[in-house]
Amino acid sequence: MNNTIGFIGLGNMGMPIAKNLINAGYHLQVYNRSLDKADELNPASITKCKTPAEAADGVQIIISMLSDDEVLREVVLGCEGILKKLPKNALHISMSTIAPDTAKELAKHHQNAGSSYLAAPVFGRPEAAAAKKLWVCISGDPQSKEIAKPVLENLGQGIVDFGEDAGGANVVKVAGNFMIMASMEIMAEAYTLAEKNGLDRLQVAEFFGSTLFNAPIFQNYGKLIANKQYEPVGFKSKLGYKDARLAFKLSQQSETPMPVATTLHNRLLTAVAKGWGESDWVEGVARGVAEDAGV
Repeated sequence: MNNTIGFIGLGNMGMPIAKNLINAGYHLQVYNRSLDKADELNPASITKCKTPAEAADGVQIIISMLSDDEVLREVVLGCEGILKKLPKNALHISMSTIAPDTAKELAKHHQNAGSSYLAAPVFGRPEAAAAKKLWVCISGDPQSKEIAKPVLENLGQGIVDFGEDAGGANVVKVAGNFMIMASMEIMAEAYTLAEKNGLDRLQVAEFFGSTLFNAPIFQNYGKLIANKQYEPVGFKSKLGYKDARLAFKLSQQSETPMPVATTLHNRLLTAVAKGWGESDWVEGVARGVAEDAGV
């Protein structure tokens, strides 16, 4: 198969993913809203494109890693969207965290245009993306999965299949991000409780991260929360708020009571309202808890 693929979105996650694809031998037709971001990539391994349609022209696979549903819709369906140029039988691998309904909608548009859509959202922060340690969740038709597998294997430590419904992987992604946010909230509350009662919050975090809660989320996020370490920004609070909205919306659609989701929605809405939208979501949660407690 031709080693040229399209790539759209060079944000905190898209950039390391693009670099890993280049290191794996792929040539990228790259589009990014701020195209000068592509200057960080090996110029011999990329073709800069002025529109999403140009990035899709002539390729059999195009990957998008974008911030939200509306941006993705515009990139796919807009007047200069990828469906204007994506060849018949080509595949769009969407790695964005979006609503399952949006995934289903876009899959239908691709089907009508004679191409395919595969949902492939990932778990992992930018440093995990750089180290090829992402977990990739996929959903879509079996043929698309087989085509995507050799590409996705260059990006993570595992690919997990969640069925043929295009929205399936996005349900998992929304649920997983909800669990991460909920874990951050309980850690922030617990470590702030320890601090207010005269204990070293980092010692408490290290204890729990190595015993009762011996898992990457409690170890990695726990250390950031305990240290009140909010930089570098890996995932912005405004994007965390977007994901909290997705969880809340999905719970309403499926009549699934999720009282913790309501708490997280309000926590991250407060962070955005305070002007922390561009800050890491660790700050959005943990700083909010600390300020509520007066520490």
